[in-house]
This record gives sequence, structure tokens and C-alpha cells, in this order.
Amino acid sequence: MQNIFVWDDEAKVLLATSEDVPGLVQESGSFDSLVERVKFAIPELLRLNNQAASYYDLLFTSERHEVVEMHG
Repeated sequence: MQNIFVWDDEAKVLLATSEDVPGLVQESGSFDSLVERVKFAIPELLRLNNQAASYYDLLFTSERHEVVEMHG
């Protein structure tokens, strides 16, 4: 399962979503903390959606865009 982490510059948090896991929306201020939250949430969400399995292979992808202004 691929989980996408996107930086929300306004809220100053990482947001986690996944096309493979209906209802997955988690946020945290740090990458490692968000990974832990997602690892806990995914089995619960899949169980609620009748998609439970004995294990889950997770891929975490992080993306952050910055605008840099030229000085001088």
C-alpha cells in the first residue's frame, strides 16, 4: 500500500492519505510520528471496511514543495 505524506504549509503539519485505504486522513508535525499513527490506523480502517489481512506491506512517500526567492 502506498501512503502519501504531504506537507501542509498553512497548518505546519504532514498529512497522510492513501487511495488504498478508504478514510485514511492522519496528520502530525513529524514524519516518524505520522508513520506510527498510520501504522495504527490502517489495520483499523481496513477492518472497518471488511478488508482485513494478516499483514500489511506499507510504502511511505513524503513530498514537500518550497518556493525560494532570489536575493541580490
